Amino acid sequence: MSEADTGLRPRRSGLSRRQKRSISRGAQYAVFLAAVAALAATADWGRLRNQFAQVELAKQLFPDIITLALKNTVLYTLSGFVFGLVLGMVIALMRLSSVGPYRWLAGVYIEIFRGLPALLIFVFVGVAVPLAFPGTEIPGGTYGKVALALGLVSAAYMAETIRAGIQAVPKGQMEAARSLGFSHARAMVSVIVPQAFRIVIPPLTNELVLLFKDSSLVLFLGVTLQERELAKFGRDLASQTANSTPILVAGLCYLLVTVPLGFVVRRLEAKAGEAK
Repeated sequence: MSEADTGLRPRRSGLSRRQKRSISRGAQYAVFLAAVAALAATADWGRLRNQFAQVELAKQLFPDIITLALKNTVLYTLSGFVFGLVLGMVIALMRLSSVGPYRWLAGVYIEIFRGLPALLIFVFVGVAVPLAFPGTEIPGGTYGKVALALGLVSAAYMAETIRAGIQAVPKGQMEAARSLGFSHARAMVSVIVPQAFRIVIPPLTNELVLLFKDSSLVLFLGVTLQERELAKFGRDLASQTANSTPILVAGLCYLLVTVPLGFVVRRLEAKAGEAK
């Protein structure tokens, strides 16, 4: 009598799909842990500790690395962010303008400053501007130059982010505002832009994190001892002491700011997703 005649189903052999996935995942974890263990076993921890983890040398960096270097880094970042945000808003509105030359000018600006490395912009601000306008000083000295350089770079990215946020606002919002007697400009400022900013806050916060790291390019402008930021501060002391501990401490100070900002970005993105 066959299995069909008895009404019995043939017994399935082999592993289920879930079991296969579990085994595959376990194998990947095992390979990763083996690689980490191999690296840990072969690394010369004594030399690494001597070069990067001199506790007494690290203690000598405080409080200057916080009150001077970190403070300057934050000031450079915030000034560049504010300037870039204002300029980016103007460029975004020009990009959405019905006037052709405004759109073309904004498009050219965005393509140029997104395509050039930030380092070249710093060199341009520090060298080309004084040559082009002899006798003209950028207000604020080094702080003004950094704000201008970081702002020019960030404005190109912020402009596209803000433009996308404005276009994400439902068109009915503009129509409703116009039906209430608002002019196009007033409706844009009072109704559309505030809603757009709620949408683009997460990517703008992410841009702030990127600017915080790009502020290290200030060293190409030539700064005084009191104007050094974290990267320059750590590099100078590493050269003086022939030890890399100051660089490691400077890196940890960067993380002291970027990690909380990254957490804020993820929380904002999660809230934006819940709102949808």
